[in-house]
Amino acid sequence: MENSRTALKRRKNRNKALKWIVASSIVLLLVGISYGAFAYFKVKSALDNSKVSLERENNRSELRHEDVTFSKDPISILLLGIEDYSSKKKDGRADTQIVMTLDPNTKKINMVTIPRDTRVNIDNAGEYTGIHKINSAYTYGDITGYGAAKLQVETIEKLLNIPIDHFIAVNFEAFRDIVDALGGVTIDIKEGFWEQNIYNKKKINFKKGQAHLSGEEALAFVRMRKRDVAVTYTRDERQRQFLEATIDQAMTAGTIFKVGQLSDILGKNIETDLSMNDLYALQKQYSKLKSLSINTIEIKGADQRVDTIDYYIPEKKSLYKVSKTLRSVLKLDKSKFVTNADIVQ
Repeated sequence: MENSRTALKRRKNRNKALKWIVASSIVLLLVGISYGAFAYFKVKSALDNSKVSLERENNRSELRHEDVTFSKDPISILLLGIEDYSSKKKDGRADTQIVMTLDPNTKKINMVTIPRDTRVNIDNAGEYTGIHKINSAYTYGDITGYGAAKLQVETIEKLLNIPIDHFIAVNFEAFRDIVDALGGVTIDIKEGFWEQNIYNKKKINFKKGQAHLSGEEALAFVRMRKRDVAVTYTRDERQRQFLEATIDQAMTAGTIFKVGQLSDILGKNIETDLSMNDLYALQKQYSKLKSLSINTIEIKGADQRVDTIDYYIPEKKSLYKVSKTLRSVLKLDKSKFVTNADIVQ
């Protein structure tokens, strides 16, 4: 029992590893652009290179009966962290999957992390259709030509029984480059530690006190989880610090002059189905907030080996509770709960 609890805790920690990296990248992207007419057209041109269509009828989820808008309706966005640096940007995996809901009326954000090893039935994957880890939907969608983001979005919709209105996919390069484009971030480091730079394998030393971090340093700062100091200076605390610092930096008066650099990042390491008008609406709704109210919702479950493969098996009651909560936030009608999760006993 103790080993099971330890393994579960370790799995939860791993699945949280990139949550704030992706979320922070998206926040930076949303609040750091759309300033002024020049900025609008500059970014719009670059955004066209990042645009990926989900090929939906009326550009909305099949689980939506009516159109929704950022200005008046609660909406859902799937944030994907793509691990593709080891495969040279081919057949990447969606190693971080976060469903985020935004409500323009309450100004509240809900975030649900989908464990990457969740055992599900993946449809529309050609010869690969069947039981797999949920993060492989992105890969199979890519290699079969169905659409990487499209299959990942649809698979998560079926897991939680909710519509996914939009998606944004970023990789490590996007996170690093956005931070650098904003001139770095200043953080008050509470305890010193070191972490490896994933690009050159060198140590990055973080000393106690205020420090201005580059993109690579910021990535290492939020990723660290194996040093002894992580017990008292937790990753969640460091990630909250980073998120606050990046929002402050993105909102500075000089941000408009960074638009050229931000637009260069689009199309290279970011994919999304959001339009320029969507980004502008998001920026207008949320960039002026002094603080963000973020609620984290957990999908409970446990690691389990099935046929020599390690999966994360979610609890059905927990999935139902998460689905019910999100459907309420999204103001959806009551529905019988169905899921593609393969919950083995």
